[in-house]
Amino acid sequence: MSELMRARRFLPLFLTQFFGALNDNLFKNALLVMIASAGLAAVGEVNTLVNLAAGLFILPFFLFSALAGQLADKYEKSRIIRQIKLAEILIMLLGALAFQLGALWLLLAVLFLMGTQSAFFGPVKYAILPQHLGEEELVAGNARVGMGTFVAILLGTIAGSLIGGSPAAHWLAGLAVVAVAVLGWLSSCRIPPAESGAAALQLDWNAPRISWQLIRLAAEKHSVFLAILGISWFWMLGASYLTQMPNFTVTVLKGEPGVIALVLSAFTVGVAVGSMLCGRLCGPRVEIGLVPLGALGLSLLGIDLYFAAKAYHSDTVLAPLAFLSRAASWRILLDILLLGLFGGLYIVPLYAMVQVRTPAEKRARIIGSNNIINALFMVLASVLGILFLGVAGFSIAELFLTLALMNIAVALFIFLQVPEFSMRFLVWLMGHSLYRVEHHGLEHIPLRGAAIIVCNHVSYVDALLLAGAVRRPIRFIMYKPIYELPVLNFIFRTGGAIPICSPKEDAQAYQQAMDSIAEALEQGQLLCLFPEGKLTHDGEVDSFRNGIERILERNPVPVVPMALCGLWQSFFSRSNGGAFRKPFRPGWRRVAVVSGVPVPARAATAEQLHSLVSALRGDRR
Repeated sequence: MSELMRARRFLPLFLTQFFGALNDNLFKNALLVMIASAGLAAVGEVNTLVNLAAGLFILPFFLFSALAGQLADKYEKSRIIRQIKLAEILIMLLGALAFQLGALWLLLAVLFLMGTQSAFFGPVKYAILPQHLGEEELVAGNARVGMGTFVAILLGTIAGSLIGGSPAAHWLAGLAVVAVAVLGWLSSCRIPPAESGAAALQLDWNAPRISWQLIRLAAEKHSVFLAILGISWFWMLGASYLTQMPNFTVTVLKGEPGVIALVLSAFTVGVAVGSMLCGRLCGPRVEIGLVPLGALGLSLLGIDLYFAAKAYHSDTVLAPLAFLSRAASWRILLDILLLGLFGGLYIVPLYAMVQVRTPAEKRARIIGSNNIINALFMVLASVLGILFLGVAGFSIAELFLTLALMNIAVALFIFLQVPEFSMRFLVWLMGHSLYRVEHHGLEHIPLRGAAIIVCNHVSYVDALLLAGAVRRPIRFIMYKPIYELPVLNFIFRTGGAIPICSPKEDAQAYQQAMDSIAEALEQGQLLCLFPEGKLTHDGEVDSFRNGIERILERNPVPVVPMALCGLWQSFFSRSNGGAFRKPFRPGWRRVAVVSGVPVPARAATAEQLHSLVSALRGDRR
């Protein structure tokens, strides 16, 4: 963490994003408080103006995200960021003048301009990260950006509310937003260059047409588009919770304004902690298996928040200390904190997935389409609030329950459409609960291009452990009867495993497998083969069959020798009478996944690979 946060390729961007999010929320909340309490609007106009302000800030994301994505793909990105931050200083100078004059409509115009510069910053911010960070750093980078963003939102919300309610608000607000804008620009001046991904791109200035084209561009890759929908759904949930929390605190929890800040802080801190925790749990890979875990937590905590609110009762208005002295309050605060935490686990891998699986020359435009859909879903949050609370007569607690149940339906839809999420979750769960897994030499595995992993075969969960250890998606070539095992078949099938058997058992299945292997290698995929052809009966590495040589004759690609150590005599191995016949004690056994240096195809004979795998295993006994 400290190394990344000190690096010039990350820290200036992190600070630029932090100050930008801080200023957005500082300006917006100062304005909203001044509208409500400082006489900027008539009493009867307050609700209308508050909703108008929210709409004016979101509107630029509809209007300009498509253009912003095009610009970020076409031009050098650090220069674009500096220009955006310079524009922010000019906008904030205009905002300071509007605060000083007490000119409401000019302040609303400045809020629209703030939304505009944020709309232009969004695509370039997420598109530049994969250029400055290695793939193994991308989750950690996104986690820190997410953490910083929500901390900035929290600080901006609190500071903006305090400044907007102070007697010196008219000059203090202007001074604060200009100072923060200058800090953001100074940070942006240190961001290293990031070259254009599509310099020849022709800009299209027709906003509706290009917006629709970008959404179609994002939809070209089904898994990426559904990840974008998952991101937008989270922002809809977050907008719903954050919008309703102040009124929920006043009407249900009977809290003073200090309790509102406490409740909002719990949610924001939860998201920040969840983002950082996600970086720790993912390690150096984009682990989308955490997304189902995050979705499950969002639903369970939302449901429990409903029951906690129903059980809560107070006859008097409570100050923060009085609120915290009640046991029922802690349950509600914990629910809200954990809602944010599981939201962080949910959102960070999705952002990283979009970045990794999108071509560099299209990345910023696809992130622009994500911002358009995000804005649409955030408007949908307001519409749902009006429909459920105003038309259907739901209580706020019942709205929270409805959102939690809707989240289950949305999550099931996405995970059924892209079973990889569920498969990766099972792999991650098994890899982090069955054994204590150590990794050695995995940096030798090529990050791109066709290659074959060969490994010893010790247990029925070998494939799961390898899939959980290697950063790249692996397609396993496995013995057909093992492929067809119940439960595991779902994981193997959704992971694209290739079932194979000997020509004597089924000549047609064998030929289909060989054709599938050749096609996968031609597409640059990473495959894994257990050349022993069966589980070991004595814990030693059995002789390798020559199937690997037949594969290399047709597709000469590098071969990566790997070894699994410590699995013999485990529950899933054939030791002591066979698999599944020993005591099952999850988490106690230490297992090592070891990789050697890739071997050129011309030197990769079955005998040579057997020697290499045996040596790797022997080194870790």
